Amino acid sequence: MQAVPTKGNLINIKKSLDFAKTGFELLDRKRNILIRETMSLIGEADEIQSSIDATYSKAYRSLQEANITLGVIDTLAESVPIDDGLNIDARSVMGVEIPLVSLNASKTAPYYGFARTNAMLDDAYLKFDEVKKLTARLAQIENSVYRLAQAIKKTQKRANALKNIVIPRFETQVKYITDALEEKEREEFSRLKVIKRSKE
Repeated sequence: MQAVPTKGNLINIKKSLDFAKTGFELLDRKRNILIRETMSLIGEADEIQSSIDATYSKAYRSLQEANITLGVIDTLAESVPIDDGLNIDARSVMGVEIPLVSLNASKTAPYYGFARTNAMLDDAYLKFDEVKKLTARLAQIENSVYRLAQAIKKTQKRANALKNIVIPRFETQVKYITDALEEKEREEFSRLKVIKRSKE
């Protein structure tokens, strides 16, 4: 539905058009910042995943050697307590809440005695401890990437709506009202000329 072609409506629609263009620019900037943040996190996630894979491989090798040299070490493994020291906080990137995962500082010294163990078991213990820390970091990054991707999608949808629907609609209304007002002015001018001629 076209607005009534008045100067007041033209001023209001031009303001709305400017507002929509500013909104689009802000959304576009936000989207670019979110994409940059996401790309840096994806690179970091790849590095951490490689570290986890390599560390797991070394940890299992050490564990295998410990099992060979010490026999199956189930009872020693049971002496290591379950770790429930995971903390989750959040930070905001352009209004998107992304998690901050941290582990409570726990001792890295083994929970078992050294009398019936060897260096391979110690190495396996330390490697698995390292994997735990890397996994917490990876969980933070992957969750952040997921949330940022959702925000990018939403921002893109809003930017597209402004660019392809709202802004063109306002531009069409501005053109329609401008043309109608110009036509009215031409008619008024012609009418005044006719009146002036008839008076003469």
